[in-house]
Amino acid sequence: MIARTSSALVLALSGSVLAQEPSPSPPPPDAAEAQDDARTTGLPSGLDWTFNFDATWGSFGFANSLYTDPRPEEPSGDLGDQWFEGAVKPALTATFTASNSSQLYAKVSGVGERTYGAAPSLVGEDASSYDVEDLHVGWRSGQGLGLGENALELVVGRAAYTIGHMFLLGDGAAEGGNRGGYWTNARKAFEFAAIGRFKPGRHTLEAFYLDKDDLPEADSGSRLWGANYELALDEDNTFGATYMKWSANPQDNPGRDGLDVFHARAYTAPLPGLQGLSFEAEYARESNGDALDSEAWSLQAAYETDLPWSPRVSYRYALFRGDDPATAANEAFDPLLPGLDDWGTWWQGEIAGEYFVSNSNLASHQARLHLQPRESVGTGVLFYKFLLDEPAAAGVTSDDVAFEVDGYLDWEINDHFTLSLVAAFANPGAAVQQSSGRTTNFSYGMVFLAYSY
Repeated sequence: MIARTSSALVLALSGSVLAQEPSPSPPPPDAAEAQDDARTTGLPSGLDWTFNFDATWGSFGFANSLYTDPRPEEPSGDLGDQWFEGAVKPALTATFTASNSSQLYAKVSGVGERTYGAAPSLVGEDASSYDVEDLHVGWRSGQGLGLGENALELVVGRAAYTIGHMFLLGDGAAEGGNRGGYWTNARKAFEFAAIGRFKPGRHTLEAFYLDKDDLPEADSGSRLWGANYELALDEDNTFGATYMKWSANPQDNPGRDGLDVFHARAYTAPLPGLQGLSFEAEYARESNGDALDSEAWSLQAAYETDLPWSPRVSYRYALFRGDDPATAANEAFDPLLPGLDDWGTWWQGEIAGEYFVSNSNLASHQARLHLQPRESVGTGVLFYKFLLDEPAAAGVTSDDVAFEVDGYLDWEINDHFTLSLVAAFANPGAAVQQSSGRTTNFSYGMVFLAYSY
């Protein structure tokens, strides 16, 4: 771990009702979906009550922060920095089961976050907040429709919602700023969500309306409605397509106001005799006249062997178009609301993706090796090469952004605690040198512990 890097203890908190939440390691079961893990609360009978509590504390450190001085108002020549974050999330769920096995449920939770220790401006400086997270009601059909377990589900209120591996849609709330918790990212719920799911057999059809929970000081007014379809042939082969219609404050984000988005994806292991070989493909098209006309796509191939520690190797290429200054139209891809499904998706790189690049005007190569020494321990290393799609749009002539290496380890200590370690290194390319004048390597590290009850 780097000099000036201290330990960090942080949790990726869950909160999704209709889909899984992103987490660096397997998240605890969702309270509304894990009835077999319900805990007695002493609350009135007639309902099934479930209480959950998550808490974290963390510290983060890096050297040569973003190749710039983290506190330009107090220049010291030291480009290293360190800060702390903590979060708590209590949650309570009540479920009523009717005689026909259908269920009516409600969930309420709150999130408290604090960033402190003289945090740099990039992560919002020192700040804290506590506010409601989940606050929704839902109904699921059980076996009542004769179309399979919970073939129909409806949810209204403050709730989380994700699509696929969160390439475009995975996080309904903003962090940092006056809320704190920039990296912790404990909030996931949209400010308002209306979600309907119909799931007969292998088919899933969803309709949704979502209003993003932005920072009060930076409210873009981002809202969307849309439809999502998925076909799950089996646990190894899923195909999906999504349409989204966006609106936003035109003065803040004219490209997003009136934006049409089409998203197609495939997660597949197509060879029955070679189940260890899998592929992923995603494609997104954004259209809003000259205000925004762009696309993004990614391809990944992976192979997992039967050798000790179950080695899994993968390679992925992803392209998010940048704006061509020579045209009147805006071609810079809007990343929308990506989430964390696994290390490297879709925050690409613990240094680059977390702190100085976004999924726009970016091409990335990712190579990864993952090992499973024990059932409770996973570890690996990721290699990245980041390039600009349109260097002129960034005011440079080179497309070479950086080369990055991330090492990680996840250890499920017991049913309640998960420990993760990360150490990362990035070598700046010519594009960074041209834009910032920095040539020194950027190092980063953290350690985090998640508690869940």
